[in-house]
Amino acid sequence: MQYRYEVRPKASRKVWSFYRHVALKFRHTFDTEDMVRNAKRAIRNMGLIEQSLLRRKPTIERWQKAGWHMANAGKWYYAYTISGDTITIEDACHEQNMH
Repeated sequence: MQYRYEVRPKASRKVWSFYRHVALKFRHTFDTEDMVRNAKRAIRNMGLIEQSLLRRKPTIERWQKAGWHMANAGKWYYAYTISGDTITIEDACHEQNMH
């Protein structure tokens, strides 16, 4: 099946915010190019949900309560819903922030 993908602003903000903080904290070894490249890769991987990223039961309680699905790509976990042929990425969380 061919899906359409919608990314909620909250999900993309989480990705950009994470890498912005990394760039600030490690400014001598992690520059703006690294930040942009890593953030774009994490957002691009959202388009693999239900294709090569398998559906999983959420491990974050608030995602479970919302009834969302979860997928994992590298160090990122994505919460999403499916409605017809549209996948909506509701939230994103880096593995360092999973609790």
